[in-house]
Amino acid sequence: MTTTKPTVLFVCVHNAGRSQMAAGYLQHLGGDRIEVLSAGSQPADQINPVAVEAMREEGIDITTAQPKVLTTEAVQDSDVVITMGCGDACPYFPGKRYEDWKLDDPAGQGIESVRPIRDEIKKRVEALLSELA
Repeated sequence: MTTTKPTVLFVCVHNAGRSQMAAGYLQHLGGDRIEVLSAGSQPADQINPVAVEAMREEGIDITTAQPKVLTTEAVQDSDVVITMGCGDACPYFPGKRYEDWKLDDPAGQGIESVRPIRDEIKKRVEALLSELA
């Protein structure tokens, strides 16, 4: 890690659920100590409304987030790259820290199914934050 604030990139296929929830948590919990990015290998048109609802229950507003396409530059600019089921679509650069978080996709699921995914993301983000602090 550099002496500047670390940059974390969350990547999933559609950048509409898991990666947006993780980015929301890290921005909320990490404040201005961490630069947070998220992207998708095949971005959706909009954020999953059930993910938005699940995060609202936690007091975190992700309504302004927009799915973004994963770029090589975003990976190059990041210190930590966390993938969530994007397969081999994520470019690899030596010297970067990569983690693959195996999480269910909230797409098409109701709030009762999305809450446990959200809660697992929160636990992992809290652990990541403690490692980066």
